[in-house]
Amino acid sequence: MIIEPAQRTGGVKEYYFSRKLREIAAMNRDRTALGRDPVINLGIGAPDGMPPSAAVETLVSEAVKPGNHAYQPYVGIPELRRAFSDWYSRYYGESLDPATEIQPLTGSKEGILLISMAFVNKGDKVLVPDPGYPTYTSASRLAEAEIVTYGLMEENGWMPDWDDLEARAQGARVMWVNYPHMPTGAPASEELFRRLVDFGLRYKVLIVNDNPYSFILNDRPLSILSVPGARECCLELNSLSKAHNMSGWRIGMVGGSQELVSEVLKVKSQMDSGMFRPLQLAAVEALSQGPEWFAALNAGYRLRRVAAGRIFDLLGVRYNAESQGLFLWGKVPEDSPLVKGRTEETLGERLSEAVLHGAGVFITPGFIFGRNGSGYVRISLCAPVETLEKAYDRIRNVL
Repeated sequence: MIIEPAQRTGGVKEYYFSRKLREIAAMNRDRTALGRDPVINLGIGAPDGMPPSAAVETLVSEAVKPGNHAYQPYVGIPELRRAFSDWYSRYYGESLDPATEIQPLTGSKEGILLISMAFVNKGDKVLVPDPGYPTYTSASRLAEAEIVTYGLMEENGWMPDWDDLEARAQGARVMWVNYPHMPTGAPASEELFRRLVDFGLRYKVLIVNDNPYSFILNDRPLSILSVPGARECCLELNSLSKAHNMSGWRIGMVGGSQELVSEVLKVKSQMDSGMFRPLQLAAVEALSQGPEWFAALNAGYRLRRVAAGRIFDLLGVRYNAESQGLFLWGKVPEDSPLVKGRTEETLGERLSEAVLHGAGVFITPGFIFGRNGSGYVRISLCAPVETLEKAYDRIRNVL
């Protein structure tokens, strides 16, 4: 290169799944040449089901209208903001002003970087969960923050250690929270959200709850914004990706007080020129789905969770059969024959690599979510029961 990269990118590596998918693609070329079936990928949480039919039909019908192809408002169209507001009222019991307290996003992942750019100065402390979604760390690094991890442990139900958190709180600017938790599947609770709001108010920390899994394998979705006082110190990200099978559509939102949301808009309005109108109108239809949509969705995921559990049983991996979200998370046994003699990697990575190269099945190693995930692995539930059973058979044959 004739120019050095910006210093802010020095601590940011290519996303693990980006690298791993290239490796799997190369393996599949070799497997095809040998007449073998491709690798079964149980790694990424990209829902494989169809979105609500009304959303697809609306996208198609609106896309052929000549007036729908111009720039759209930075704040999103009024219909979409009202739909998000109605959605929160119906399912979370929380009223958000559609005019001032909701900002549509190009997926909630965009919001992580926008919030970091809007509220984090160079050198500010940002509290990041371990284990947790890697983008919290990478976005904080791009904002040149000082990253302070707070540990989540299985023996504590993957909840914050409040004494430890208090010790790390001084000078913190933002705290990233994600319940129902990815990757562990730990549920949200009203008590947890109350304690987080109290923490944010006492230490003047912006609490950001990333909430895309609240409908998955969960009959009672919760929002941190429903806690008294939350508007003063909290933002919440949400998305249609998981609960509506629309991950590729990139439709999300951030909700909170007018003062906080308007700061996010300042940054967003410099970055894009509004979402395609037919996508926004289709999202309105998706958000109008009744409880029967989520009941059918979760009936399928419960069957998949059982099938994924059989794989963990086969591998001797210990897990919570009632976990929430799109993944099953489990602890790797140290005496597993598949991890013995492989000392250059973490325990979870040893098992993941052994299963990938031995059986042609990819499961995610927990180390990518932080040090506290190093002894764990994760199976995505975004594969049909038949595929999970086929993965089970492959691994059983290798064992």
